[in-house]
Amino acid sequence: MTVLDPRALNRATLARQLLLDRADVPVLDAVAHLGGLQAQEPQEPFVGLWSRLRAFDPAALSTLLTQRQVVRTHLMRRTVHLLVADDALAWRSRHQAMLCQRVLGVYRGELDGVDLDELAAAARALLADGEPRSMPEIGRALGERWPTPGPQALGEMAMALVPLTQVPPRGVWRMKGGARHALLSAWLGREVHPPTPDGADPVGQILVRRYLAAFGPAATADVRAWSGLAGLPAAVTAIRDELVTFRDERGRKLIDLADAPRPDPETPAPVRFLPAFDNAILGYDDRSRIIDDAHRGLSVAGERVVLVDGRVAATWSVEAGTVTVNPLTGFSRADRAAVAEQGQALALFLSDKESDRVRVAASPR
Repeated sequence: MTVLDPRALNRATLARQLLLDRADVPVLDAVAHLGGLQAQEPQEPFVGLWSRLRAFDPAALSTLLTQRQVVRTHLMRRTVHLLVADDALAWRSRHQAMLCQRVLGVYRGELDGVDLDELAAAARALLADGEPRSMPEIGRALGERWPTPGPQALGEMAMALVPLTQVPPRGVWRMKGGARHALLSAWLGREVHPPTPDGADPVGQILVRRYLAAFGPAATADVRAWSGLAGLPAAVTAIRDELVTFRDERGRKLIDLADAPRPDPETPAPVRFLPAFDNAILGYDDRSRIIDDAHRGLSVAGERVVLVDGRVAATWSVEAGTVTVNPLTGFSRADRAAVAEQGQALALFLSDKESDRVRVAASPR
């Protein structure tokens, strides 16, 4: 079985994630290809798409949100993701059990004795008037029926039980707005796809294919790390004839779509700035293909990172029009120049000021 070293896996990841070459595709197609973008920080997906798409216009993504072609909703790993509407409707039921289990893992004691079916029905009735509500508002309203658990536990459980979406202006470019939730089916005018019968998992098979298209080659543990779902090995088995297999240097079996791109490991990789919680890093159990184990904590701490030669080599921040890059390792002169050039472009994208009032600062970590 062919062994793929970290550099080969890195270049495959960059190609699938549209980070090796900026893609010339519509924003909606990019969001679909990536299987959604991590979006718990509302403005971060704009940077993620700027780094991936040629001539990205943030207004295009804002329009998709306001026209309800993409939505912000809790899904993979019970984190907020920006998804195309079709995927949100098709995938939500497959994630239902995981969403509930993760809330119960935190609030099981508080919710002891609460009938979850009744809670779901009450939450649906509350939101049936079409008025978006914040999670605390939902929790407080449900607390009139269940006063003991407290609004936090009730609100979070309601969001797991009932498919909801965060409505604009949340997530619109350069606009601020608290997270207010509406029924996903009412917002989109279409029903969430029902669960499939026991023993069948067509959605799981679709998720595996879509994951590999955007993240492969990968192990089944990586698919689970991205989705938060258990039980996907059965979906892998069901589509085994469509897949090819490899091993990594740690001996893990990797699966992939037969015709997916696996570039030459020596393919040059340009500097790329990634937003907080980008799935190019979080979408794996073994992240060594893109980030050193010593720096793994950055990926869950909300640090924005810079890729140099395809790997996490620095963190970055922006304040008052200045992008500051903090290297994690030494930069060569060529690396520093490339980081400064790309950082200047990012500063211009993020700033509404004239270019001569924007600068990039680089300093040792």
